[in-house]
Amino acid sequence: MATNRRVARVAESIRREVSLLLLSGIKDDRVGTGMVSVTDVDVSNDLQHAKVFVSIYGTADAKAETMAGLKSATGFVRSELGQRLRLRRTPEVVFLEDDSIERGNRVLSLINRLSQERKPDGESDETDGISAEDK
Repeated sequence: MATNRRVARVAESIRREVSLLLLSGIKDDRVGTGMVSVTDVDVSNDLQHAKVFVSIYGTADAKAETMAGLKSATGFVRSELGQRLRLRRTPEVVFLEDDSIERGNRVLSLINRLSQERKPDGESDETDGISAEDK
C-alpha cells in the first residue's frame, strides 16, 4: 500500500511541475500554439516511466505542432524534473495527447441530439419519462 501512495505522490508532483514548465519553462514556440494542460500522469510502480497526458485546445495543426514541441522538449522536462523532485532516478517521460474531453463532448452532443429527436413537438423536459397514468 505504501508503494501505491508513493507512486501517486510522485505522479502528482510530476503533474504539478510539468504544468509549471508548460507555463513558463519550455521555450519552444510550438508548445504555445495550442492551449495545453496536464490532465493526468501515470507513473509505473518502479518509478522508471511516466506518461504525461496533455489536453490541447486548438486546431488539428496546432495540436500536432504542440505535440512535436513537447516531444522535442522531453529531455529538458526530464532534467528539470530531476532537479526539482530529487528522486533517486528520474523517470523517462512520454507525452501523450488526452482527447477524453473532446470525446466526452461528442458523446454529450449525441445524447442531447437523440433526446431532442425523440421528444414530440411541444413537449417539455419536465414530462420526459412520465406516463399518462403518473401525471
